[in-house]
Amino acid sequence: MILSVTMNPSVDISYPIQDFKLDDVNRVENVRKTAGGKGLNVARVIKQIGEDVLATGVIGGTIGDYIIQGLTKSDIGNHFFKINQESRNCIAILHDGKQTEILESGPILSAEEGAAFLEKYQELLSEVSLVTISGSLPSGLESGFYRQMVEIAWEKGISVIVDTSGEPLRQVLTHDVKPFAIKPNISELSQLLGIEVEESISSLKQLLTNELFHGIEWIVVSMGGTGAFVKNGGDFYKVTIPAINVVNPVGSGDATVAGLAVALKRKQSVPDILKTAMTTGMLNAMEAETGYIDREKFGQLFEMVEVIKID
Repeated sequence: MILSVTMNPSVDISYPIQDFKLDDVNRVENVRKTAGGKGLNVARVIKQIGEDVLATGVIGGTIGDYIIQGLTKSDIGNHFFKINQESRNCIAILHDGKQTEILESGPILSAEEGAAFLEKYQELLSEVSLVTISGSLPSGLESGFYRQMVEIAWEKGISVIVDTSGEPLRQVLTHDVKPFAIKPNISELSQLLGIEVEESISSLKQLLTNELFHGIEWIVVSMGGTGAFVKNGGDFYKVTIPAINVVNPVGSGDATVAGLAVALKRKQSVPDILKTAMTTGMLNAMEAETGYIDREKFGQLFEMVEVIKID
């Protein structure tokens, strides 16, 4: 089983408004509400691929109850640490071909609540063989919190995929115990290294040999519509994807993590691991709903992904 961690989940609310008016009344009919957060997108896609998954994290209040109801309805096992605060809403207003987001910061956790979650997390590790950690940390937790989670899993011999950014990612990478895989995009890589990262093969190959990345088995640099650049051990790969009809790209990175996790758990070959990860990411982008894929299209897209080993 795969454990998918979302420390700051939300209810994602989408308001499609064709003619959005500021400082006026806007009425909306087709409201979409989804149990959201990067790790919950990961969990949904893992489930849709056909692998067992358990969702965990921190939730509270009526919003937290709604999240659990949504996961249960999708037959996704979950075991959250519950707090006496409300989880957050994240609102997206879709207008004029644009997307305006209003993101609540969410609850503020105490050090005691953080420690209590780590105890629950440690208990859940006895049921799983792989962990994914996705998204931001809630306020109140120190930036090294994910680093602690990686170390706890490492002590039990469990591999961890980390998909976060900023200081929490830096803390993970500068620790002696490394995650098994990370999935930064170009922007997150630039932020991490403090430079404007170029998408050329020679530049990426050089950057990924930085000592910051030593000890990480898989580094998957997602590059949107052009695919990905990947370091696996001492080998480098360029992954090219076909042109697709993009309906909603939100959550495609999470779907990529889901595909990567499932392929790693199933011990697929290196090319098939990368093709699976890219295919699930593309399938998400082709759907209106975030964190959803059409499995019937998997095989066709899988065969269209090209993996080239770089000498």
